[in-house]
Amino acid sequence: MGDVVAINFGIGGMNCASCVGRVETALGRVEGVQDARVNLASETASLQVASGFDPKDAVAALATAGYPATVQTRRYAIENMSCASCVGRVERALAAVPGVVDVSVNLAREEAVVQSLTAEPDAAIVQAAQAAGYPATPVTDTASSPAPDRKVEEAAHLKRMTLLAAALTLPVFVLEMGGHMIPAFHHWVMSTLGQQLSWSIQFVLTTIVLAWPGRRFFVTGVPALLKRTPDMNSLVFLGATAAWGFSTVALFLPQLLPAGAQAVYFEAAAMIVTLILLGRTLEARAKGQTGQAIRKLVGLRPKTARVERDGNVSEVAIDAITVGDLIHARPGEKIAVDGTVTRGSSYVDESMITGEPVPVEKLPDTRVVGGTVNGTGALVYRATHVGADTTLSQIVRMVEDAQGAKLPVQDMVNRITMWFVPVVMAIAAATFLVWLAFGPQPSLGHALVASVAVLIIACPCAMGLATPTSIMVGTGRGAEMGVLFRKGDALQVLAEVDTIALDKTGTLTAGRPEVTDLDVFNGWSQADALRLVASVEAQSEHPIASAILRHAEKQGLSLAAVTSFASQTGHGVHAEVEGRRVLVGADRFMQAEGVSLAAAEGRSAAWGAEGKTPLFAAVDGALVAMIGVADPIKETTPQALEALHEAGLKIAMITGDNKATAQAIADRLGIDTVVAEVLPDGKVAALEDLQQAGHKVAFVGDGINDAPALAGVDVGIAIGTGTDVAIEAADVVLMSGDLQGVVNALHISQHTMRNIRQNLFWAFGYNALLIPVAAGVLYPLFGVLLSPVLAAAAMALSSVFVLFNALRLRWIAAAATA
Repeated sequence: MGDVVAINFGIGGMNCASCVGRVETALGRVEGVQDARVNLASETASLQVASGFDPKDAVAALATAGYPATVQTRRYAIENMSCASCVGRVERALAAVPGVVDVSVNLAREEAVVQSLTAEPDAAIVQAAQAAGYPATPVTDTASSPAPDRKVEEAAHLKRMTLLAAALTLPVFVLEMGGHMIPAFHHWVMSTLGQQLSWSIQFVLTTIVLAWPGRRFFVTGVPALLKRTPDMNSLVFLGATAAWGFSTVALFLPQLLPAGAQAVYFEAAAMIVTLILLGRTLEARAKGQTGQAIRKLVGLRPKTARVERDGNVSEVAIDAITVGDLIHARPGEKIAVDGTVTRGSSYVDESMITGEPVPVEKLPDTRVVGGTVNGTGALVYRATHVGADTTLSQIVRMVEDAQGAKLPVQDMVNRITMWFVPVVMAIAAATFLVWLAFGPQPSLGHALVASVAVLIIACPCAMGLATPTSIMVGTGRGAEMGVLFRKGDALQVLAEVDTIALDKTGTLTAGRPEVTDLDVFNGWSQADALRLVASVEAQSEHPIASAILRHAEKQGLSLAAVTSFASQTGHGVHAEVEGRRVLVGADRFMQAEGVSLAAAEGRSAAWGAEGKTPLFAAVDGALVAMIGVADPIKETTPQALEALHEAGLKIAMITGDNKATAQAIADRLGIDTVVAEVLPDGKVAALEDLQQAGHKVAFVGDGINDAPALAGVDVGIAIGTGTDVAIEAADVVLMSGDLQGVVNALHISQHTMRNIRQNLFWAFGYNALLIPVAAGVLYPLFGVLLSPVLAAAAMALSSVFVLFNALRLRWIAAAATA
């Protein structure tokens, strides 16, 4: 960045003039910032920056100061990318745009995800991409307005060009190679057409092939060469042009060539273009299939819905629905947007969102999700989330973000491919010179064949496609199974974990505890003790409080007025009820308050051994009741934990429950490690202990108090039926409340990473093995010199192999049914 450039962006967290001063000071210390001015009213910063400025430094400085920068994330469709070296060039071009914080380019999706400080980066990004030779177009919200499928159009165009090239190439191939394979045919051609006319026909047809179907390689390959940033198209251009140029000289100016070197390779030039076009056609079709999961999700969205306004029900376009609208869903219709049922009852098929095959009952006040299918009943529901805020839109965005992610393994690939094409060109030049100097006669012909074969057989395409295609298909298949990878690198890290840590309530258990026992002490009756306890717990939102309230309602008890209510997270609650001080909580809470639990010790231990949680109540410092609460284990939990053990993972349970109850549940489920009686911050400490012991840990939770733990581990997995806070903190989201989703997530991660390793092994192994063969290393031993035609076929097939290997991930079976 040579000249001084202005950058304007938003800043959060400012509320007074002193904040402005701190922000300006923080920005002023960033290298390259010449002037920083902050506007409190608009909450924006205006920077004058020069050489040495890195937007990441500004973002980090503001984060440290406590005033986060507003970073815009945008997606762009990128044209003309054909190989991994193109990815590097696009990333460098876009990263050079002032204000750009990060760039991630996906070759398989042909898209770039750009994080920028500037509010409207589109014009600068489009201009930079165009200057680099890769036109960019901003991508709109896929879920709300799906863009036309470019891959379908491109595959159709490539198919037409391939058929045209094949039709023109076939006579050339027959005239030249037919004569080599069938001597009688050669004599017939020579006696009827003659060599000059035969070569002239080949020249005309091959020239048309290069100028028309093969034009794409020239249009992008030549500018890349002139900019000294050669790509795959440059290699094809050089190879095909070299074969065509040599043959043209042999046809029209044979006197310029040494004796014995007058031969034509028109069939090689034409076949190179035809075979690589065929490979590109298959690539485009396969790439289109990699995005199938996104298209399926977008296809779930109905186009219209029946909306009730002012007492009238009419058909309304889905984009015209607003929050608060009443929507009517007839039997068999799709739910249009997220909402809450107001009238009617039905069973709704939510398998397309959660992966769960059993329809879910919907009654008044229950939630419905857009894209799901209503059963045989009629429903009226009120829209709560529309457009980009619906669950379906959020899922699509999550999948798109994960599919565009760059895994750590990709960094190595990018470093190699940056130098790949120039190195191949150097090898081709060296091959030509060595054959020309030391090869047998006609040495010029051999040198040409070998060097062209080197140029054509090299395949950075396979390297560039190896990782992103597997990520796209793997995360897409995960979405179909109800597993959403919010962060792409979680796909790689999850495959490396050796310990799964689980919260108990709502994760291992149903999350809806019920009162199972009630013992009273010091002359209290069950009704009187339960009435006071329920009165206090009515002020709490804890699941156990709800269980006690439900139990009191069943007994027909009326609640008393409560004053001075206070809660101690993880311990218990206390309040004034009818002039008495009532305490309700765990044993540690009672002990801290000086309440003796001696009368309940034996019974408490027995309940704990049965997996029940004992809760104590005291009035005016004396124990009055012990309540047994049990949260039933989900039906699928034992099967899921068994599958995790079979995968070689250790399982840890981290819970705020007392040790006896937690150990009883752990013994029943075969859990390896139990950490009980921990407060929310204790979960983080317990997970850190596991990590410090050398374990790679994934934590599964669903509550607000799980958010710090989900954010702090190697991989955080949130059960989608949990809270928004937990989901936002997680790396992986399970749309169902079923632990089988954890098994599915692990299954997808392991299969995808194995697929990536296979692709990389093939891509690198292919080049490492066949480039020397193309250069002619086998000729001294076996007299074998690889034809450029075979080289073109091998190159095309290498990319197609990588793509179709990745597509196998579409058939990963759910772990529960595998």
